[in-house]
Amino acid sequence: MTPPAGAAAVKAASTRAAALLAGYQPLPGIRDEFVDRDGRLRPHWAPVLDRLSGDPAEVDRAFALADRHQRDSGVYYRVYDAGQSRERSWALSHVPLVIPEAEWATLAAGLVERAELLDAVLGDVYGPGRLVADGSLPATLIAGSPDFLRPMVGLPTRGRRRLQIYAADLGRGPDGRWWVLGDRAQAPSGMGYALENRIALSRAVPDLYGGMNVRRLAPFFQTWRSALAAQAGREASRICLLTPGPLNETYFEHAYLSRYLGFLLVEGGDLTVRDGAVFVRTIAGLKRVDVLVRRLDAEFADPVELEPASRIGVPGLVDAVRSGKVVLANPLGAGVIEARGLLGFMPALARQLLGRDLSLPNVATWWCGHKAEREHVRRNLDTLAIAPAFPARSGWPLPPNPTPGAELDDKARAALETVLERRGFDVVGQEMVRLSTMPVWTGGRLEPRPFTLRAYVVATEDGWEVLPGGFCRVSGSQDARALSMQLGDRSADVWITADQPVERLSLLPSPAQPQIRRVIGYLPSRAAENLFWLGRYLERAEATVRVVRCLAGLLVESTETTGPARDAVVRLCDMLVAWGAAPESEHKGPKAPALLDQALRSAECGGSVLSLIGEARRTASVIRDRLSSDAVRALADLSRLFEHEGVSVSQAEALDLCDQALRVMAAFSGLVQENMNRLSGWRFLEIGRRIERGVLTGRCVRRLADAEASAASLEALLEISDSQITYRARYLMGALRLPVIDLVALDDGNPRAVAFQVARIQDHLAALSNLPTHAALDLPQKIVLQVATGLRVTDVEDLEPADVLAVENRLMELSTEITARFFSQTPPDPEEGA
Repeated sequence: MTPPAGAAAVKAASTRAAALLAGYQPLPGIRDEFVDRDGRLRPHWAPVLDRLSGDPAEVDRAFALADRHQRDSGVYYRVYDAGQSRERSWALSHVPLVIPEAEWATLAAGLVERAELLDAVLGDVYGPGRLVADGSLPATLIAGSPDFLRPMVGLPTRGRRRLQIYAADLGRGPDGRWWVLGDRAQAPSGMGYALENRIALSRAVPDLYGGMNVRRLAPFFQTWRSALAAQAGREASRICLLTPGPLNETYFEHAYLSRYLGFLLVEGGDLTVRDGAVFVRTIAGLKRVDVLVRRLDAEFADPVELEPASRIGVPGLVDAVRSGKVVLANPLGAGVIEARGLLGFMPALARQLLGRDLSLPNVATWWCGHKAEREHVRRNLDTLAIAPAFPARSGWPLPPNPTPGAELDDKARAALETVLERRGFDVVGQEMVRLSTMPVWTGGRLEPRPFTLRAYVVATEDGWEVLPGGFCRVSGSQDARALSMQLGDRSADVWITADQPVERLSLLPSPAQPQIRRVIGYLPSRAAENLFWLGRYLERAEATVRVVRCLAGLLVESTETTGPARDAVVRLCDMLVAWGAAPESEHKGPKAPALLDQALRSAECGGSVLSLIGEARRTASVIRDRLSSDAVRALADLSRLFEHEGVSVSQAEALDLCDQALRVMAAFSGLVQENMNRLSGWRFLEIGRRIERGVLTGRCVRRLADAEASAASLEALLEISDSQITYRARYLMGALRLPVIDLVALDDGNPRAVAFQVARIQDHLAALSNLPTHAALDLPQKIVLQVATGLRVTDVEDLEPADVLAVENRLMELSTEITARFFSQTPPDPEEGA
C-alpha cells in the first residue's frame, strides 16, 4: 500500500535530517554549538535542523532570498588590499547562531558586570587617577597607550557614566565557558550589520524565526535612542552620528544605523563649533547638536587639540566637550580601555572595584612591561600567542592579531626579542584560544566552523541594556586565529530563543497613536551640495552620451567627406573637445571615429562619460543614505558599461553602448522622479540637473544652430535635445534654423528647452525660500527671475548667440550663488544657541 504523500514527505525529511547530522563532523577536541561531544544534536538546534531537512529546492530558495535582500539593500563592506580599497558585498552565513535565553541571561549579566568595571576604570583614568597612584595600574600602560588623550583628563561628564557603548568580543572554550577575547569602546562596529543580518534571515525563513520565539532587536535600539535623547538636556534634541566618511570600511553601517534610529549622519566637515557648542551646517543655517554618536577614532576628532593632521575631525570639539554643551558616545579617549595589556589586570581590578571576581573572565594575558611576566612569555613562547599590547604601532614587527609563538621563524623571534628588550610594555603574551564551532551551510551540507561573537551593552538612566543577540563572525576555514571581515569571513545572525512568544516591538510609533511626520529635519549642507553635484554630473554625462550617439550615427550612415554631413561631424567633434571629453588631436580629418572611444571611455579626459560617471558615483557614495538601493545599483550598472575591455569600440558598438547608457540613465531619472520624496534633497538634485541641462543645451544651440549651420547640424541639435518628434509634429518640413532654436531654447513646454529648465529652477527656489532664516526673495531667485523674464519676452528672430551665451553665464552665476546661499554658513539662529 502506497503511503500518503504527506507521510512520504515526512519520511524524506527525516532521512535528510539523519544524513545532515551524520555528515556533520566536529573538530577534534573543540566544543561545538550544534552537537555535543557524543554527536547528539543539542535540543535548541532541533527546529533549525528540521528546517534544513525540508525540500532542498525550498531551502535554496530561502537562502537565495536572504542573499537577494542584502544585495538589493546594497549591504557592503569596504576592504583594503594592495594599497587600494573596494566595496565587497556582505557575506551572510545562512545558519544563525542559536543560544537559549537561560544561557544568554547568564552571559548578559557577565557583560553588564564587565561594562560596570570598565566604566569605573575609564572614570578613574580621566578623573582622580587613583589606580595608577596606588600601583593597581602601571602608568606606562595608560600614558603609553596611543588612545590615552591627555586633553580629556578632568573634563566633566553628563550623567553617572562615561562609557556609553561597550562591546565585547567573545569566544567559547572547550570547557563550554564564554571568554572575553577583547574589549571595544573606541567606536564599536557591527550593530548595523547585525540588524541587516536579522532582517535578511527573518524574511527568508519567517516560519522558523517566528516558531523559535527569537528575541527582537528593536527594543534595545529603542531604549538606546531614548537614553541618548535623555542626555541631551533639551526637549527638541538633535542627535547625529559622526562618520569618518564613505571610505571607511563600515560606512554602510553608519548610514544604515543613522537611518534606522532617525539620527542625522554627519561628517566632520558638516559640523562647526561656535561659543563652545556644536552646530551642524544645514541649508537653513546652523542647527545645534546635542549628542554625537562617534564612529571615528578619537585622535582624529579634533585637529586643534588632538591630531593636527586630521582632515575628518571637528576643530574645537574638545572645547565643546569641555564646556559641557555636547555629549559624545563614546567619549573621546574611551579607546584606552581596548588595550590588550589591560586584560592581565582585569581580575585584580574586579576584586578591588567590584568586590568580586568576574563571572565572565577574559583570556589569560601577560603584559611584558613587568619583568616577571616578560620572562614567563619568553619561557612559554611556544605555547602562547604574541600580540601588541596597544593598537599596533608603525614598526610593530609581527601581525596585529595574536600570532602563535610556535609559528614564529628565527627572523620573527629575533624581532620579537628586540621589542621585548627595548619596549616590553608594547607586547603581551596570551593563552592560545581554541574557539568553539557552529554549523555553516555549504553545498547542501552542514560543516563546523570557528566563530566569535561581539556582544553590545549601552548605558541607560536605569542601568545597562544588553542587545539580545550580536554580531557573529564565522571563519571561512577551520583556522580561527584571524577572524576578520577584511579577510573574507562570513557573518551570521544571532538568535536568542525564549520559551514563550516574544512581544513584537518596533521603532515605529504606536499604531494607536501614530506621530504623523512629513519632514525629516533640515538637510545638511554637505548632503545638499552632493545631491546638487550628482544631478550636474549625471546630466553632463547624459549630454555627452547624446552627442557621441549623434556623431556615431552620422559616421555610420554617411561616407561623405564634404557637405552638410561633414559640417555636422566637425561641429560635434569640436563640441566634445571643448567639453573636455577628448583630446583635440583625435578629431581632425579622418580620425573623427577615434574620438568616439575617447569621449566614452577615456580615463585621462575629465569630460569623458567614464570620468563623469566616476564623479557621479563618488558624489553618490557620500550621500548613500539618501539614495535608494535601486538608484545605487543603477549607477553601478552605468559605470560597468564603460569599463575598459582593452579594445576600442567601433562606430556601431558606440551607438549600441550609448543606447544602453541612455536607458540606464532614464531608469535612474525615473527612480528619482517616482520614488524620491519632494523634500529639499530632491530639489537640490533637480536644480543641479536643470542648471547643467540649461547650460549644455545653450552651448549646443550656439555651436549647431548659428547662421552658417547646415541642415544636418540642425538635425543633430534636434536629436541631441530629443525633440525630433515634437518638431515633426509642428513643422511638416526639414529642419529650419528659427523653428529649431525656438523649440530648443525658448519653448517652456519642451522638457529639453533652456526656458523649461529656467522655469523649473524658479519653482524649486520658490519652495526653498520658505526655509527658516531665508528672505522671501534672495539673490538666486532674482537671477533666475531675470533670466526667465528675458527668455519670455525674447522673440526667436532677435535671439543672437551672444544672448544664449549670456543665459549660460547667468546660470553659472546662479550655481555660484546657490553654493553661497545654501552650502556656506552664517551664524546660528538665536534659539539654536541656547
